[in-house]
Amino acid sequence: MQKGKEKLENGDKTYAEKEIDSKALATLVFTSGTTSKSKIVMLSQYNIARNISDMQLVEDFRSTDVNLAFLPYHHTFGSTGQLIMLSSGITTAFPDGLRYIAQNLREYHVTFFVGVPILIEKIYEKVEEEIAKQKKTTLIKVAKVFTNLLLKLGIDIRRKVYKQIIDGLGGLRFVISGAAGLDKRVEKGLNDLGILTVQGYGLTETSPVLCAENYKYRKYGSIGFPMPNVEIKIAQPNEEGIGELIAKAPNLMLGYYEDEEATKEVIKDGWFYTGDYGYIDKDGYVYITGRKKNTIVLKNGKKIFPEEIEENINKIDLVEDCFVFGLPKEDDLVLSVKIKYDEEVVKKKYPSFNMEEIKKAIWDKVKEANKLVPKYKYIKNMILTNMDFAKTTTNKIKRYEEMKKMHLN
Repeated sequence: MQKGKEKLENGDKTYAEKEIDSKALATLVFTSGTTSKSKIVMLSQYNIARNISDMQLVEDFRSTDVNLAFLPYHHTFGSTGQLIMLSSGITTAFPDGLRYIAQNLREYHVTFFVGVPILIEKIYEKVEEEIAKQKKTTLIKVAKVFTNLLLKLGIDIRRKVYKQIIDGLGGLRFVISGAAGLDKRVEKGLNDLGILTVQGYGLTETSPVLCAENYKYRKYGSIGFPMPNVEIKIAQPNEEGIGELIAKAPNLMLGYYEDEEATKEVIKDGWFYTGDYGYIDKDGYVYITGRKKNTIVLKNGKKIFPEEIEENINKIDLVEDCFVFGLPKEDDLVLSVKIKYDEEVVKKKYPSFNMEEIKKAIWDKVKEANKLVPKYKYIKNMILTNMDFAKTTTNKIKRYEEMKKMHLN
C-alpha cells in the first residue's frame, strides 16, 4: 500500500478535495449525569467550531499564554477548551495530578487556567494561607483598597503591587471557571490581585458555552452575557423574574443519540430548554439560581433551590462538601442536608471531641447559616458522613446516585 505522501506526490487529490459536511455528526459525548442517567449528545464540527469562534470574539486569549490542562477531554468543557488553545496558538502543559497543581503552575509558568470552582477556590485558599503565614493579611487588605481606587481612575498597578503573589502562582494572568458557581469572594479576590477571573456557563448539549463574563464585562455572581451568536430567554418567569433558561444557538447539539423522545423534551421550536433556572438583570447579565431537577417543592408551593443553601453551608470551615435535599415526611418534605465533614479541620479545631460533639458543633454552625435565608429555607435535618460523595469528572455531586443510596429515588 502506498503511503499518503507518495499518493500526494503522484497526484492523488482524494484527501485534499474531500468534501466535508460540517453539520454532520462528528462526535458523541456523554452528559455528566448529575441529576439522572447520562445521555449521549451528538455534536457536529459546525457546533464546536462556532462555539470556538464565539469564545475567541469575547475572551482575551493570547498566543504567548501557557495553559495547564486539567479538565478531562471526554467532557466538552475540556475538549472544546483544548481546541480553543490550539486555535489560539496557546501552549499546553499537563499536570502531574491534583496535589501538584500549585507546583505545576510555578514549574510551567502557567498564565492561563480553565477549571472548576473547587480547584480555583483551593488555589485562592493557598494564596490566603501564604499571606497569613507572612502576617501580611492587613497589609494586603489595605493595598487592595488603594489599587482598586486607582483602577477606577484608569490606573492599573495591581500586577506590580502583587507581583510576589502572582509569581508564586507561576505568573497566572487569566482564569476561567465553569461547571458550577464560583464563590464571589474568590472571584473578587483574584481579580483584586490583578488575575483576570471570569465565570462561564454551558452544557454538553451546547458544545458547551452559552454565556460568559470577560475582561470588559463582569458582575460578581453572574455568568455574564450570552455569546455573540447565542440568544437567551427566560421561559415562564415568576414574579421575581426567575424561570427556565432557554437558548437558541449554532452550537446546539443535533440531538440525543437514538433518543428522539428525550431530544423533543429539551428542543422545542428551535429553543433548547437547559433545565436550569435563572434570571436576567436590567443590564443584561445572566444569573443561575438552580437546577430545575434539583428544585425542592414544599407542600405550601414554596420552591427551594438547594444550590443557594449549599453555597452557605460549604462556607463552614468544618464542612468539606454537602448537598441539600427534601426528606419525605408524611405528605410533605423536610429540608435536609448531607454533610461530608473535613476531618483535618475537625482534628485541628476539636482534637478531643467525640462524634456526637462534632455533630453538635457542625449543627450549631448550620443553624447560623439558616439565618442567612428565609425561614421556609431553614435546614431542619442533618446527616453527617466522612465518606466521599459520588461525583462527575467536573466535581459535581451526582445527586441521583446519592439519593439512590438513601433509597429516596
